[in-house]
Amino acid sequence: MIKGCKICGIRDSDTLNYIINHPYPPKFIGFICNYPKSSRYVEINSLKKLLNVKKNKSEFVAVLVKPNNEILEELKNLPFDYYQLYDCTPDTIKKIRQKYQKKIITALTIKDKSDVLEYKSFVELTDIYLFDSKGYEKSQSFDHNLVKNIKLNKELMLAGNIKFDDNLKDYEKIANYLDLSGGLETSGLKDTSKIDFFLKNLNKLKNET
Repeated sequence: MIKGCKICGIRDSDTLNYIINHPYPPKFIGFICNYPKSSRYVEINSLKKLLNVKKNKSEFVAVLVKPNNEILEELKNLPFDYYQLYDCTPDTIKKIRQKYQKKIITALTIKDKSDVLEYKSFVELTDIYLFDSKGYEKSQSFDHNLVKNIKLNKELMLAGNIKFDDNLKDYEKIANYLDLSGGLETSGLKDTSKIDFFLKNLNKLKNET
């Protein structure tokens, strides 16, 4: 059952304020904190200014790819509720969780079934599992049916080139949360008309179930 969504890759205050103040705001809002290859990357000083807002009903997620101690120290006093971690060993996640006292979204990038089964290594460490494509910043797809029948003891977030106008019923039996970034953009920029369409559709689905 889909409970909500994450809108990821926010990098400007106009879009952030639009999302936070939307009648049906996302459960999570994600910010790319240490991955300059992504066009959605936000440099630390810009990030500090961007996050100086009231979150209202949303929770903020720091998206981190194999973070080093320097970036973790720079982020520790910013208003993040979750750290979304890519390419981290269970031992690294355990240390980050204990030191910084943040909730953890463990991101697993999927090509085939063997990638899916990696989730078993993080059972005691994660609050939410995110199953994503191998594309990172490229908004690539993967076969979402690979995660359809796994039994998790935690909530499941699904990414991988989900579009703003997809039939959301297709994801109902797979995910608790949908994670969109490129699917809400036009020419590489977040498109508030697509965001509005998606959030209203998601709210309609939630009210039907």
